[in-house]
Amino acid sequence: MSMAGNLRKVTSLGTVDGLRRVARLARGRRRVDLSHPARSPLGSSVVNCIAYDTGARVDLDGDLADVMKRVRKSSDGFVWLGLHEPTDHEFAGVAELFDLHPLAVEDAIEAHQRPKVERYGDTLFAVFKTVCYVEHEELTATSEVVDTGEIMVFVGPDFVVTVRHGRHGSLGPLREELESSPSQLAKGPSAVLHAVADHVVDDYLSVIESVQLDIDQVETDVFAENGARADPGRIYQLKRELLELKRAVVPLGRPLLDLADRPMRAVDPEIQAYFRDVSDHLIRATEQIAAFDELLNSILQAHLAQVTVAQNEDMRKITAWAAIVAVPTMVCGVYGMNFDHMPELHWRYGYGMVIGVIAVACLVLYRGFRRNGWL
Repeated sequence: MSMAGNLRKVTSLGTVDGLRRVARLARGRRRVDLSHPARSPLGSSVVNCIAYDTGARVDLDGDLADVMKRVRKSSDGFVWLGLHEPTDHEFAGVAELFDLHPLAVEDAIEAHQRPKVERYGDTLFAVFKTVCYVEHEELTATSEVVDTGEIMVFVGPDFVVTVRHGRHGSLGPLREELESSPSQLAKGPSAVLHAVADHVVDDYLSVIESVQLDIDQVETDVFAENGARADPGRIYQLKRELLELKRAVVPLGRPLLDLADRPMRAVDPEIQAYFRDVSDHLIRATEQIAAFDELLNSILQAHLAQVTVAQNEDMRKITAWAAIVAVPTMVCGVYGMNFDHMPELHWRYGYGMVIGVIAVACLVLYRGFRRNGWL
């Protein structure tokens, strides 16, 4: 049976017995690219299950329950279990094995949570909003610019459980990077929590840089020579997408400050200094989003002003031409009343004189309007 088939069989049990069999399957999946679309999900919520001892990855011999017993006896290791969009049935065994609080379990399964950090005894529950920039050839009024997901992290004295929602935000590369630094992993599960937070915030900054390119393009189009004809729908769409990004980034500020400053049993004191650095990066991201929002407001106001100016110019041109056309209309209207006694009515050169007067009057008006910028 294939690995995917085995994992389906394991997680369909939804119990601790099913999770025990994950340990024997995880060893053959070390170098799989988790960012590949076929990996998320595999018909199973289990992405990976790995044990670490003093920062080094160890083989999972036996079932997961036995591994947890050995890890707890050594007091120098922990287990990292990664899940992707688990169902209630699939997550029941995880909650029982690691004694997770029901409220945190409910939040992890349902998703759509605000970024937060909550403590349940010795277990820490953190929620991070992940963001991804959606590539597009040209920004339109309906283009999707930012896609969001979520990563929930349960941190205990000897375990880490990550629950990912969404098609992006794979933690595979992050895990490989952590494994290349055993000294950091040796600090315990809180090192994984910091790595996840740092990874998420770095993605914020990356997405912000990409959004800035879209804003620069819109700004260039608006202030171009024909900027009044630019589509304002693109500006509104960018503001909507920026609002979605803001909802993911801004609420994370307070939880990161708590992780950096408040003593927590689940967080190693040495790791708290690293959270301060992540908090600084988040403040930078928050400030950039606020600046982009103000810039888009200014661009929109400038575009509306350009539209108003263009409309005024059109109205002036229409008014000027109406004034010029009024001269021949008035004269021809007078001579069209069919009176017998009118000036120069029976003079041989009367027709030419009237046409000449009309032409001269129209020319004078035209030059006057041109000089004043109306035409």
